[in-house]
Amino acid sequence: MYKKPDELRLMVAPGLLTAAALDAVREAITPGVTTLELDAIAERVIRAGGGIPNFALEPGYRHTICASVNSAVVHGIPTDRPLAAGDLVSIDCGAEVDGWNGDAAFSVVVGGAGPSEFQMRRQRLVDVTEQSLWAGIAALSRASHVNEIGAAVEDAIDSGAEPGYPYGIIEDFTGHGIGRSMHEEPPVFNYRIRGRGARVKPGLVVAIEPMVTLGSIDTHVLADDWTMVTDDGSDAAHWEHSIAVHDGGIWVLTAADGGAEKLAAYGVTPRALR
Repeated sequence: MYKKPDELRLMVAPGLLTAAALDAVREAITPGVTTLELDAIAERVIRAGGGIPNFALEPGYRHTICASVNSAVVHGIPTDRPLAAGDLVSIDCGAEVDGWNGDAAFSVVVGGAGPSEFQMRRQRLVDVTEQSLWAGIAALSRASHVNEIGAAVEDAIDSGAEPGYPYGIIEDFTGHGIGRSMHEEPPVFNYRIRGRGARVKPGLVVAIEPMVTLGSIDTHVLADDWTMVTDDGSDAAHWEHSIAVHDGGIWVLTAADGGAEKLAAYGVTPRALR
């Protein structure tokens, strides 16, 4: 579970390559683009950078990204359906470099939030979910045990919800440790639970990934055996970063600046791995 300093340094490259792939995908998201086209963009970036798309290493999955649209929460398979203005799309991606993994995700309203109340509500969901991720990362920087992260994520989601529109925090999936495998111990919950969880100490690397809905947390998997959607058809957003804890503090491996810009609002200064 805990990595040595030289192993943490080896996780920088896959984290940055994951970030570069997601940046390229984000730039390409416009009305009319298909998620298969976005998948091809992410694959080109990762392979050009000397990496391997680690999602394609999962048994039965052959794509570089997961693209979950509107009521799809996670694990959406890329298709040839063009995205429309106002769609809410979540892109999850990972890269493997020299046997080490990166994993991150973002959500966006295609074309930006329009004037309708419906689109603005989608944008609010995207923003609150992102804020809850950074609240969780900030909590990690001060935590003694992993389950303190979930409390901070839940508080951020609850405080960001609009009156009359409570958000649902998905419980079927959690964050996770990451390293030689994309999914390792410990689990990282996005809500309060009993127990303290694993100790936060140098060498811990976790992927924090809140998934939040505009309605129920009940979900089911479609006939493709991958795409998980909300039972009530409500929208969902998903954000994720991989973060390393080291002797000097924390560093967001899947952000080019280590998370400095976003963490400044929480009074946290990430420290680069040396």
